[in-house]
Amino acid sequence: MTSFIGSSQVNLNEYKYIIVPKRFDGFKNENQHQTSSMVKYLFNKKGFVSVYDDNLPADLKANRCLGLVVDLIDNSTMFTTKTELGLNNCDDQNVFQSKEGRSKKKDYRLSYGEAITNAFDSFATLNYVYEPKTEASQEEPLTISFKNDIKRLEDQPSMVKKQEPMVEQIATEEVQSYKDRTPVVTDYSKGKSVSTSKMSSGTLYAQVLPNGYQLVDSTPKIQLKIFKSSMPNVYIAKGNGRDGVVYSSDGKWFFEYHEGDQVVKEELDIKF
Repeated sequence: MTSFIGSSQVNLNEYKYIIVPKRFDGFKNENQHQTSSMVKYLFNKKGFVSVYDDNLPADLKANRCLGLVVDLIDNSTMFTTKTELGLNNCDDQNVFQSKEGRSKKKDYRLSYGEAITNAFDSFATLNYVYEPKTEASQEEPLTISFKNDIKRLEDQPSMVKKQEPMVEQIATEEVQSYKDRTPVVTDYSKGKSVSTSKMSSGTLYAQVLPNGYQLVDSTPKIQLKIFKSSMPNVYIAKGNGRDGVVYSSDGKWFFEYHEGDQVVKEELDIKF
């Protein structure tokens, strides 16, 4: 078992980004039941650089093989929410499959949040650190599956591909192309991959609700209502036409939500 975990670790380390769809297959709306924002948050917390599929960095736009696309598989029944998380490469090959996470909560947002978090336990043993591929050793991807607690390792070819130059350029009247395979240093700061960041004005005071809190300003006016999720210090948030996630990181509170085509990360001053 240890060798399988180690092999999957090497494989995932070759990918620089995790691409999170704004709308997963089988769902009618973007970020329905907070599925996209929860998946993105969990990958960021684990140390991956996760980005939404409509807001890709320049190097990922140029080379989609730098990233793995998250596939949220919904096997839910009438009384139980069941989800799995798959990671697919640029050839649409599955390179990692989580176990099935389950929840029986009646509220859809809380239920999907708990099920997704349980499925994400499959990533708990991974110590992800991005390591750019070396052109001298590129093998076929491994298939690691936690489905039914069975892990499968496909046969791998032993051939080593010929090393290619780091920079390849063609400049003729018929063809103009430029490929730079030099690893790109990202300016990404761990845990912060949003388009816009800002500081909320004023202190918000937490008033207890049966399943969370309402955050009011000094007026007092209710600015947000936050509801408990299956994770500590992570709340599902609603207020003023904004839906998102409120969470604690490094002793600070943040509210992450959509604003048009951007994802906004807003620091909050909350007094509990």
